[in-house]
Amino acid sequence: MKNKLLIPMILLLMVVSSACGSQAGNPESAPSQDGSASAADSKESGKITYQSERGPVEVPASPKRIVALTNAPNVLALEGTLVGVDQWTKMNPLFTKKLDGVEVVSEADLEKITAQDPDLIIAGAQMKNIAELNKIAPTVVYTWGKLDYLEQQLEIGKLLNKEKEAQAWVDDFKQRAGATGKEIKAKLGDNVTVSVFETDAKSFYVFGDKWARGTEILYQAMGLNMPDPVKKEALGPGYYMLSKEVLPEYAGDYIVLSRDPEGDASFMESEIWKGIPAVKNHHVIEINTKASSYSDPITLEYLLGIFKKGFLE
Repeated sequence: MKNKLLIPMILLLMVVSSACGSQAGNPESAPSQDGSASAADSKESGKITYQSERGPVEVPASPKRIVALTNAPNVLALEGTLVGVDQWTKMNPLFTKKLDGVEVVSEADLEKITAQDPDLIIAGAQMKNIAELNKIAPTVVYTWGKLDYLEQQLEIGKLLNKEKEAQAWVDDFKQRAGATGKEIKAKLGDNVTVSVFETDAKSFYVFGDKWARGTEILYQAMGLNMPDPVKKEALGPGYYMLSKEVLPEYAGDYIVLSRDPEGDASFMESEIWKGIPAVKNHHVIEINTKASSYSDPITLEYLLGIFKKGFLE
């Protein structure tokens, strides 16, 4: 929630970002102790108080120069003004044009962050330089995984003083994705199963319901079923590594295949792959790994369109 993505790089992405998504989804975090975040009535001073997971933080009511070391796609979805983002977001093809002119920054390069003159910094809880970042600008920290993909967007909405806009999207997306799930079940049956695989042609992975790659849409929003072996191995940890030989055991009636479209696809010519019933039945929906490893609204809308076409058309 990232060139030719290998799983170690993807796991790093999931640590420093927010879909999965789906998470999400991609291939997302907790607010204060009571789960709330609110704006104080100090807008006259141009400030609001955001109740972060580490306590209240005074932030601009309308931030104009945001450095997002994590959750940058969530900010983009709310039309926040970014001046610095992590390298993975910058490389994502869904965001390339939107981030034209925005600098790539990292937590380790404090001078470069300072040079962007930010009025708000968004960081991951695992990052080492939080105290130093706070000296540059008000810094809000999120711990990946404490919030689901919808709650995370709401928190970013509260942070940017755009909670109403975030809530409106959440409500609308849940309705549309849920309706699509009902259409799919009406066409294919209530018990239809789907597996989400990812590969770099050497390693293979299957995902649970909150690891981006559209998993949040398929399993949470649409309510589709995962095969029992996937549920057993991947639902808890989020992903499970497979050998090519056992792929058929984890394949559902449909397969969502996350891969680099420019990568080696020779595995698709193997008898093991060709022998999978979903492959034989042309029930494989391919997605671009580079564009699917977040669970923000932009990514989710992109994947929802792909899934509607893949399952219903």
